[in-house]
Amino acid sequence: MSIEAKPFLKWAGGKGQLLSQLSEHLPRQISEEPFTYIEPFVGGGAMLFFMLQRFGNMKKAVINDVNEDLILTYRTVKADVESLIARLVQMESDYLSHKSQEARSEIFYDIRERYNQHIGNETERAAQLIFLNKTCFNGLYRVNGKGKFNVPFGRYANPTICNASVLRADSQLLNSAKVEIRQGDFSLTLNDVDRSAFVYLDPPYRPLDATSSFTAYAKGDFNDDDQRKLAEFCRQLSGKNCLWMQSNADCSAKNQEDTFFEELYKDYHIYRVIASRSINANPLKRGKLTELLIKNYE
Repeated sequence: MSIEAKPFLKWAGGKGQLLSQLSEHLPRQISEEPFTYIEPFVGGGAMLFFMLQRFGNMKKAVINDVNEDLILTYRTVKADVESLIARLVQMESDYLSHKSQEARSEIFYDIRERYNQHIGNETERAAQLIFLNKTCFNGLYRVNGKGKFNVPFGRYANPTICNASVLRADSQLLNSAKVEIRQGDFSLTLNDVDRSAFVYLDPPYRPLDATSSFTAYAKGDFNDDDQRKLAEFCRQLSGKNCLWMQSNADCSAKNQEDTFFEELYKDYHIYRVIASRSINANPLKRGKLTELLIKNYE
């Protein structure tokens, strides 16, 4: 593949800049034997595309996310990428032909309204999501309590709305590597787990403080009860004798008394990695900080 497959969306919590550190923590067994890769919170897919390109011995991959439009877009990239590219080229040409931010803003809010009203077929919906991701403020995906996308217009001078080479590379990889795409609660992927499975979990992070929550990727937040449900899911994974690794926020780095994850995962191995966060409305809250890496293996 001449063009490297990589995320076609910017996604909060994306793991692109953490891949080298994550790869050091991968279990050695997956390099030695055929395995199934499962990602219950696929998000932007940085880890997915990395794993698909690195491990030729992967039997299949199962990806899932609760966000319906995100999964619809993955399926469109896999099944109908040329129609998607054609529509994005048209949208990009129209958008960039308007030089004033006022005119571009009008186009943005019109497409955002159509997206929130679910106007268009699956290819159109996927194109709308990618367009909004590339032109909204800071590339953030966020919905309100009614499930409506509410990120405002971003004032970019010359955004790349259609990266055709990346979309084609992603489509080729999704088709060549037996990738099964699911939509729903993370717990449903338990049915795909066997002894050969390696599961990577990248859930919405537990907020470090009251103003840092970016968990609204779909209607309804991912709260502490959901984090406890996820911990139980991890215990079930261990009960099936499969290997798993999870990324999450290092809450105790912000508040030493907040040992939520240390207590929740006291029976497992907890490491810390250095990450850079670029998606935050407040520039002062972007930058380097530690994140947790939790594993059920050495």
